[in-house]
Amino acid sequence: MDSKGFIRLLFLLVSGLLVLLITRSWVQLPPSTSDEEELFDCAYYSPKCISRNRLNLKSDLTKDQGRWNQKRNHKDQLPLHPLDPLTIQEINKARTILSSHPSFSSSPFTIHTLVLEEPEKHLVLKWKKGDPLLPRKASVVALLKGQPHLLTIDLGSSKVIHSEAVASPAGYPMMTIEDMTSATWAPLSDANFNRTILDRGIDLADLACLPISTGWFGKKEEKKRLIKVQCYSMQGTANFYMRPIEGLTVLLDMDTKEVVEISDNGRQIPIPKAANTDYRYAAQNKRVKLLNPISLEQPKGPSFTVEDEHIVKWANWEFHLKPDPRAGVIISRAMVRDSETGEMRNVMYKGLTSELFVPYMDPTDAWYFKTYMDAGEYGFGLQAMPLDPLNDCPRNAYYMDGVFAAADGKPFVRSNMVCVFESYAGDIGWRHSESPITGMPIREVRPKVTLVVRMAASVANYDYIVDWEFQTDGLIRIKVGLSGILMVKGTTYNNMNQVPEQEDIYGTLLSENVIGVIHDHYITFYLDMDVDGSDNSFVKVNLARKQTSAGESPRKSYLKATKTVAKTEKDAQIKLKLYDPSEFHVINPIKKTRVGNPVGYKVVPGGTAASLLDHQDPPQMRGAFTNNQIWITPYNRSEQWAGGLFVYQSQGEDTLAVWSERDRPIENKDIVLWYTLGFHHIPCQEDFPIMPTVSSHFDLKPVNFFESNPILHMPPNIEKDLPVCKAVASS
Repeated sequence: MDSKGFIRLLFLLVSGLLVLLITRSWVQLPPSTSDEEELFDCAYYSPKCISRNRLNLKSDLTKDQGRWNQKRNHKDQLPLHPLDPLTIQEINKARTILSSHPSFSSSPFTIHTLVLEEPEKHLVLKWKKGDPLLPRKASVVALLKGQPHLLTIDLGSSKVIHSEAVASPAGYPMMTIEDMTSATWAPLSDANFNRTILDRGIDLADLACLPISTGWFGKKEEKKRLIKVQCYSMQGTANFYMRPIEGLTVLLDMDTKEVVEISDNGRQIPIPKAANTDYRYAAQNKRVKLLNPISLEQPKGPSFTVEDEHIVKWANWEFHLKPDPRAGVIISRAMVRDSETGEMRNVMYKGLTSELFVPYMDPTDAWYFKTYMDAGEYGFGLQAMPLDPLNDCPRNAYYMDGVFAAADGKPFVRSNMVCVFESYAGDIGWRHSESPITGMPIREVRPKVTLVVRMAASVANYDYIVDWEFQTDGLIRIKVGLSGILMVKGTTYNNMNQVPEQEDIYGTLLSENVIGVIHDHYITFYLDMDVDGSDNSFVKVNLARKQTSAGESPRKSYLKATKTVAKTEKDAQIKLKLYDPSEFHVINPIKKTRVGNPVGYKVVPGGTAASLLDHQDPPQMRGAFTNNQIWITPYNRSEQWAGGLFVYQSQGEDTLAVWSERDRPIENKDIVLWYTLGFHHIPCQEDFPIMPTVSSHFDLKPVNFFESNPILHMPPNIEKDLPVCKAVASS
């Protein structure tokens, strides 16, 4: 090697080491501590926080906001309900027990999930406040020598009561935060990668990299946990997502942190300019104030309470609420009070976000694998960020922290992860005004106030807002909002007049050298309905046109509703059709109203975009749970995650679609309803550089559940009951 070559290689190695040190400071791995009880907050354990730390963007809370960010004393917290999440003490105890278990005591391992193993459903349903707490158990998913292990730890007896090495897993467990953070800096230890970055004219200090799940596309991706890494330039902007280093993809062994392959096919594509990409308010040269401040004031305080840390009571509703590292939030034991009898009646045993499937529609080398499963691969709850008081949630909101386990089993806190608040947007609960022709001066109106449970997850560039909204009329609305930043593709084109007519750019030209790639979002919800009891049936109520007989009526046609009870799972695989309309009811065939209708709830569909991918396309095989909008399965504790327990690099062998093909009986059984909200997203210029929120929802609505309108007896608003806020005189 000549002297120039040696000097250049030495420079690359030194640069790599320096950037590795810098990047380690960017990701802010948790400090070592001898205090087992010491907790670390999300800033140490989140890819989104990593991005913020790279840019040294420390949150500057106002004094007003500070009162929502008081640290709770989680160290002394005790479980008070059978469904309460594991406490700090319990997580530490589970880690100690696991560390002394055979095999685990002598070999390094990583914990991918450490959560409460919920008691059997029938035991929880029998349990009442004041009863002895049911035995507490921890469910553990761990990797030992590259092999997944499933364990159950009895915290009372301090024993591992179940241990199973999964011999031929259908995939790998959800990534840990440590997996993701280490993947972002691992390529910097590879001289070829550093050389590629420098050859592209990029300063290593301006580099920002993201961990991208690989999906599954063939046998070469088996028997290794692999991850792909793509990088961006942070020079001149906080919004590095808009400055991709196009065509550069690193394939990384997630366990050894070794670079397996570097694909570099975009050297001719310039990095988009940083101008006009920064979305932060402080960075805006032009500030426009369109509105005066607005706030919901509650001089008597909110109408809801949170008892024992997790039991929410509001108006006629009561439910258990807890954060979860995979699902985000879990709503359990949802009950509504009957307006006539005062009885608390069961509606839903458990509801959660089961999986998110986000396939991008670009088959080229640097994009084909972008088919994310955000819950099963990244952890929807792990990506939840602290909510911003007054902006994410209004005044008088209640905030709940998540307490999770890191890869080494030590507990950490996701502060202000969930908020609960009352919402009033001027909506109407019910109304009627009598026409003057009747001579009756009647005008009756009732305002609609709802209770919202909210979380927001920032899965790298995309932000998801998930609301569970409870209404006094018994309706539950599940709403998903999409915001954040598009994942964009670099291009040589500055204007559409440069694009050949026959060329497919797989999206929309948003700005000079920036393409927003077409993609879908599917959010599948698990809803264990227990309508007045666990044994329910699924009824399809089909609307069809009927012709009248000759001479029967001046009308030629009318609509008739025909009810069909689903006997088995295949009867309840539903693709929504605009011109073949139906209602979909979950009923209790044993419980009837006074006039003989079975009590029930119905699904009111929304967000009905359906997947158009070929069913044999590898991403769609893994995401086959989106082949239908509605599924019904018999309750099974092991069937909670629509993409399977092990989603990472899965092949679609353990999904909701596979389970449903068993065609098990579902009539008058304990059944689970699955609903998928779908969005097609063709990006547009208004999505640049950050997207206005787009939302959709579906409803669970009472149908013959009550004897009459359950909010008939609610009073209207009266002026004397409301606060009077006077506008400040303008100067």
